[in-house]
Amino acid sequence: MNRRLLTVLTIAFLIAGACSLLVYRLVGNRVTTAKKQTTTRVVAAAADIKLGTVLASSDLGSIEIAGTPPVGTILKPQDAIGRGVISDLYKGEPILETRLASLGSGGGLAATIRKGMRACAVKVDEVVGVAGFVTPGMRVDVLISGNPPGAANSIDGPEVRTLLQNLEVLSAGTDIQKDTEGKPNKVQVVNLLVSPEQAEVLSLASAHTHIQLVLRNPLDTATGKLPGTALSSLFGETVKPAAKVSTIAGKTRKPAPLMYSVVVFNGSQRSEQKFESHEEKQ
Repeated sequence: MNRRLLTVLTIAFLIAGACSLLVYRLVGNRVTTAKKQTTTRVVAAAADIKLGTVLASSDLGSIEIAGTPPVGTILKPQDAIGRGVISDLYKGEPILETRLASLGSGGGLAATIRKGMRACAVKVDEVVGVAGFVTPGMRVDVLISGNPPGAANSIDGPEVRTLLQNLEVLSAGTDIQKDTEGKPNKVQVVNLLVSPEQAEVLSLASAHTHIQLVLRNPLDTATGKLPGTALSSLFGETVKPAAKVSTIAGKTRKPAPLMYSVVVFNGSQRSEQKFESHEEKQ
C-alpha cells in the first residue's frame, strides 16, 4: 500500500476518533446533568375539587416537580387536610396556600370571604335578581329608589340612585359555585362581597328603600359618581308648585283685594281715599 495513502487514512481515523470522543463527552455530560436535577414531591389534587370543599385525605395525592417548586406549594398532606378550598382545583394540580382558606375557617361560603371583607345578604325577586342571571362570580351595581329624607311631598317625586358599584356576587341562594352554562336560577337571597362600611350602607338601604341589582361586565371595573334621576325628569320638565291658599279654622282664606289710593288737594287741605280695584272684582 502507498505510504502516503496509509498516512492519510491514519490521520482521518485519528480525527474521527477525536470527534467521536468529544461528542460522547458532551452528550454524556448533559445526560448526567439531567439525571442529577433534583425533584420535589408536592401535594396535588387527586380529583377535581369544587370551591368551598373542606379537604380530606381522599382528596389529596402527590406529584413530582423538577427543580424548585412554586412559592406556597404544600409539601405535607397534613398541612392541607381540614382546610376549605377558595378556588376550584383540578386533578393533578399542585395545591398552593393561596388556594386554601386558613386552618379552622371551615368551608362553604365563609371560606370564600377575603380578609377584611364581609358577605352581605340582599333579598331579591326575579326582577331585582336580573331575572335569575346573577350567579357567583358576577359583578353588579346596587340601585336604590325612594323618597329622600324630608322630601316625602317632594314636587320631583321619587328618586333612583346608584348606591354601590362593582360588587362581587359570592352566592346566589345556597349556590356558591359559578354557573358555567349561564342558566337562569330564581333565588330569594344574593350574597355580595362588601367592606364593613359598605355592609352598613347596604343594610340600611335594604330596610328603607327598594333595591335593584344591575348586572355589569366583569372586565368593566370603572366606577364614578352618578347624580341620580328623579321621577319628574322622565317627563322632560319639573313640576311647578301650586299656588298656596291659606286656611283658618278649616275655612279657605281669600287673598286680600287689590287697593289703590286717590289724593285730593283743596287749597291747603289734603285728603286721601282708598278704592278697591275693579279688575280684582272681575
